[in-house]
Amino acid sequence: MNKIVKIVLIVIGLVAAGLWFAMPDGDDPNAINSGALNFMFLIMYLLLAIAVVFSLFFALKKLFGTPGSLKKALFGLGGLAVIVAISYGLSSGNAEVVNAMADRGVETTEGTVKTIGMGLNVFFILTVIAVALMVIPGLKKMFTGR
Repeated sequence: MNKIVKIVLIVIGLVAAGLWFAMPDGDDPNAINSGALNFMFLIMYLLLAIAVVFSLFFALKKLFGTPGSLKKALFGLGGLAVIVAISYGLSSGNAEVVNAMADRGVETTEGTVKTIGMGLNVFFILTVIAVALMVIPGLKKMFTGR
C-alpha cells in the first residue's frame, strides 16, 4: 500500500510540474480561463478532499477507540462553547458601526456587527489562553528548577 501511495504522489507531482510550465503568463487577460490553471485547481481540491477525509477518519477512529478521549473532547467543546457565549455577551451591536458601514455602502445589521465582535473576542481570548499555556510552565520551571 505504501508503494502505491508513493507512486500516486509521484505521478501527481509530475502532472502538477507539467501544468506549472503550461500556465499562461500573468499579464494574459484570459489566464483565468486556462485549462492548465483549472486542472491545477482540480488537483488541489482533490488533494484537499483526500486530506480532510483521512484526517477526519483517523481523528474519529482515535476519538472513539481510546478510552477517556471522548470525555476530554466533550470537555474541550464545552469550554469552547463557554468562551463563545462569554464573547457574545461581551460584544455589542453598536449602531454607530452599522451607520458607518451604511455610509460606505455596505449594508449590515446590528446582529452582524455583534457576530463579528464575538468572533474577534473569541480569537483574543483563545490567544491569551494559548500564550498563558506556553508561558506559565516555562516560568514555573524557571523558578522551581524542575
